[in-house]
Amino acid sequence: MVIFWRHTLGSLRDLTPIFLVIAVFQVLVLKRPLSELAVLTEGAVLVVLGLTLFIYGLELALFPIGQALAHALARKGSVPWLVIFAFVLGAGTTIAEPALIAVADEAAAVASLAGFISDTDMARDNYALGLRLTVALSVGTALVLGVTRILTGWSLPRMIIGGYSIVVIVTLFAPPEIVGVAYDSGGVTTSTVTVPLVTAFGIGLASSLADRNPMTDGFGLIAFASLTPIIFVMLFGMFVAWG
Repeated sequence: MVIFWRHTLGSLRDLTPIFLVIAVFQVLVLKRPLSELAVLTEGAVLVVLGLTLFIYGLELALFPIGQALAHALARKGSVPWLVIFAFVLGAGTTIAEPALIAVADEAAAVASLAGFISDTDMARDNYALGLRLTVALSVGTALVLGVTRILTGWSLPRMIIGGYSIVVIVTLFAPPEIVGVAYDSGGVTTSTVTVPLVTAFGIGLASSLADRNPMTDGFGLIAFASLTPIIFVMLFGMFVAWG
């Protein structure tokens, strides 16, 4: 219980400046009635509670689970199962990302207004689903690359530089309508659900290998998870535009 209240105070401390800024703009700049501050306060309480429960849940379950699974698979010595689990973990957590769902829906709506896709509910739903599946596959691929790097000791900076070189090349050929969405997809992918599990998995795997350092080898999976969606989404846009 002490840990829970510590997280509550931490969430309150972190979010208070945001709430104060919003309140000041509501009253002094936008001239909104003071009665609306009650709604803001209610929302603030719910946000603090939600963030506290989320962080508490991470420490209680998600971080230990990610590390335990990585340790177990490493001890088992089965590289194929480790790779399969990494892909499923990356794809599964990405599909559940609330930020990605929101961006995919907005991208579909804008694409239909711009004439990039048909202005129908079915076309928008298919576009949003296709975008989410593309990003999920890209993050699964990213984790496979990250696990391979940890197992082999490949250079992270060289792989990242090579990846962004591919991003630049693909950008030259991708439709302009998809480029912004692709770059944003790399950011929203690494959010509340993906980051904790992926980070714990990478650290757990590096800690399980005798010749690997968790500080230098355990991190870096998030970098791949931010990079590969950019490439995959631009390829998805090229497929939609030219298909």
